[in-house]
Amino acid sequence: MLPAAELHLHLEGTLEPETIFAIAERNKIALPYSSIDQLRARYAFTDLQSFLDLCYTNIDVLRTAEDFADMTTAYLDRAAAAGLRHAEVFLNPQAHTARGVPLPEVMAGVASALSESLRTHGLSTGLIVAFLRDESEESAMATLNAVLALDAAFIGVGLDSAEVGHPPSKFAKVFQRARAEGLHRVAHAGEEGPPSYIWEALDVLGVERIDHGVRCLDDERLVRRLVEDQVPLTVCPLSNVSLRVVDDIASHPLSTMLERGIKVTVNSDDPAYFGGYVDDNLDALTRAGHLTGADLVTLARNSIEASFADPGRKQQLLNELGVALGEPDGKHRGTPGRAT
Repeated sequence: MLPAAELHLHLEGTLEPETIFAIAERNKIALPYSSIDQLRARYAFTDLQSFLDLCYTNIDVLRTAEDFADMTTAYLDRAAAAGLRHAEVFLNPQAHTARGVPLPEVMAGVASALSESLRTHGLSTGLIVAFLRDESEESAMATLNAVLALDAAFIGVGLDSAEVGHPPSKFAKVFQRARAEGLHRVAHAGEEGPPSYIWEALDVLGVERIDHGVRCLDDERLVRRLVEDQVPLTVCPLSNVSLRVVDDIASHPLSTMLERGIKVTVNSDDPAYFGGYVDDNLDALTRAGHLTGADLVTLARNSIEASFADPGRKQQLLNELGVALGEPDGKHRGTPGRAT
């Protein structure tokens, strides 16, 4: 895999069945499954909510800072093995504080692993605190205030969970506050929800990236906006198949999005549940005939450019991409994308 960044990854969605059982045993928690195979048998989803129900059940094993650190480290191990060089990961504090887990435990565990990532894995990172959109704006604001009060190391805020019926505009005040605090802003939109949610995320929340966004193709004016403004979309193909957003990988619209000139990136979303990590997503797309060699370069470059890494780190990663491509002086200057 070419040097690249992952920009759409939920740490809670990286809990592999083996890790769930190991942490449950350590914390003396009885699981509603008798075996790993029985748990895996439940990984057949009909929509986003069916996945969320299982995911929320499984994260109940997470109780201590050690648990959160182990979860994060396991993801970093796998990301580094795939060849990723930068990762911006989501965490949902509300999903844990609602269970009675103290916020300092949650944040400290994740932060301890991320702070060592560049040294231990050669992987720079950024943490994005995401709000559950099926909760109230007041709950999101309280969470933002609490995380800010901890002086936690995070770079931005996001919006995720059940999309339909919970438009981005519901969280306008929270994102306004985040912007005032100098935080980056992203939001899930246009996965199961309509293109209008993407418009709201851009114009009401002022986001810098759209997470998912595959429904943008239903609105030609929106496509033109995304292309003209080069708004990055963090697309998750295997997730889209697993959650029935598309029928199969062959019918995924990513190649069309590339052809239209949309600045797409490929990510894994909740890889423990959806059949694979970034390298698995790229492999599935390639085997389905969606990607050329030039497309793989474009996707790697897009992921680096769309990241919130500091300018020096971005240039370093672009240079690594240049070296991987055999460019004479190791400085990647970009390659032509598909015709639009």
